[in-house]
Amino acid sequence: MKITSYQLFQVPPRWLFLKIETDAGIVGWGEPVIEGKAATVAAAVKELMEHLIGKDPLRIEDHWQTMYRGGFYRGGPILMSAIAGIDQALWDIKGKYYQAPIYQLLGGACRDSIRVYSWIGGDRPSDVGQAAKQVADAGFTAVKMNGTEELQYIDSYQKIDEAVARIAAVREAVGGNIGIGIDFHGRVHKPMAKILAKELEPFRPMFIEEPVLSENHEALREIANHTAIPIATGERMFSRWDFKKLLSDGYADIIQPDLSHAGGITECKKIASMAEAYDVALAPHCPLGPIALAACLQVDATAHNAFIQEQSLGIHYNQGSDLLDYVVDRTVFDYSNGYVKIPQGPGLGIEINEEHVRKMAEISHNWKNPVWRHKDGSVAEW
Repeated sequence: MKITSYQLFQVPPRWLFLKIETDAGIVGWGEPVIEGKAATVAAAVKELMEHLIGKDPLRIEDHWQTMYRGGFYRGGPILMSAIAGIDQALWDIKGKYYQAPIYQLLGGACRDSIRVYSWIGGDRPSDVGQAAKQVADAGFTAVKMNGTEELQYIDSYQKIDEAVARIAAVREAVGGNIGIGIDFHGRVHKPMAKILAKELEPFRPMFIEEPVLSENHEALREIANHTAIPIATGERMFSRWDFKKLLSDGYADIIQPDLSHAGGITECKKIASMAEAYDVALAPHCPLGPIALAACLQVDATAHNAFIQEQSLGIHYNQGSDLLDYVVDRTVFDYSNGYVKIPQGPGLGIEINEEHVRKMAEISHNWKNPVWRHKDGSVAEW
């Protein structure tokens, strides 16, 4: 079996899909994208695919190593996202070739389903209490929300009080048994993160996410010493080498590699195993489309330390075009009592609605994240 061709589809709301074709008639789908840089990642995919045309798609490890090590310059969000989407598509082909879900080819499952959470509140969080009650009533057992708007290095206690009030509203609305993930989104710098983490403790969050930017991970030591809340991070880390020091330093409790950013299934399975050796939990980042989610679930099935999965159904970014629109069987991601079953079909376990993909690719997108500024005119972290 040989790889014969590929196609890229830039589809709304902000995704990039990859289809790899073989001379055996088996096709694989991947989702290589950096939100806001879809066209840039597409260019990287085209460069990497030049090497793969005519090659055996089943030699995934060799292809991964060649894509990663074959260039003198390596790593980073663009190249690793391109590798990630190609890797997902190759695993999809391999699973279909052997008529087995990918998790069976990774050693088999250690779970049948995994807990999921639902996003609430949007980029500038509001009405979070009511939104949390709605998703809890729909059966979810956990929610995640942005904790704050933009914050300066040193900012007002008014903003701290407003953030705490939002978390208090959620806890009051859903009671004590619903998990609350609070995403600092890298918007909070170390001085304010210490204050905010301490103030949030009485509400027993499930975790605080990216309390500081990933380039400032040395600050996690001080934050961890100020709070008992589990600390999650890793969505802006792109390889096992990026995670190595984070894990050895021991101040992260949950890692969140993204299956469409951090080298795909091949790399994230290795990252998950590294984390397990440090007694660190896994919660893959996935505010993306159905291919990325399916890839996450295949790895979740095999990772003992996976405890919850992000998913984008109904997320504020997806208005007008959501992840179920792109799959043939919309029940494949049915959520029941806060859990989703691991897809059992061959490969990724989903069937992509190619007709809809092609239709939406004609519409395409040019999604960019907003650029926020502080009152003094300086650029703020979004």
